[in-house]
Amino acid sequence: MACQGTDGCGTAVPPEQRRMADKIKVAIAVLLLIAGIAGFYFLSESPMVLRVASVLAGFAAAAAVGWTTAPGKEFFLFAQEAVVETKKVVWPTRKESFQTTGAVFAFVVAMAVFLWITDKGLEYVIYDLFLGVRK
Repeated sequence: MACQGTDGCGTAVPPEQRRMADKIKVAIAVLLLIAGIAGFYFLSESPMVLRVASVLAGFAAAAAVGWTTAPGKEFFLFAQEAVVETKKVVWPTRKESFQTTGAVFAFVVAMAVFLWITDKGLEYVIYDLFLGVRK
């Protein structure tokens, strides 16, 4: 990153040109991704390995071009920070996970029973008492 914000020779590049260059690079990245997907269908008679390689190559080329843009660099930095933050998370123990899962299942069963009782009660009131229709 020796000449960040410059054209590589020490002269400053105006922000408008950088933004336009980034837009062009993003467009190229999208086209490369589309080309990789199109290659999957174009190579329909070829082995599946070659077809999948076409998609992966298009994705890799698109990622490489996209990474050279300012938004791509910001995304890469964001991803690195997300990994650091994920490492700071205190994950529940196995016992805590089972206890929480058990509590969720118990609540689901209780709600299912409650809704079944409510449904049967409303069915009885509407069909038997109001309408007089017996099943």
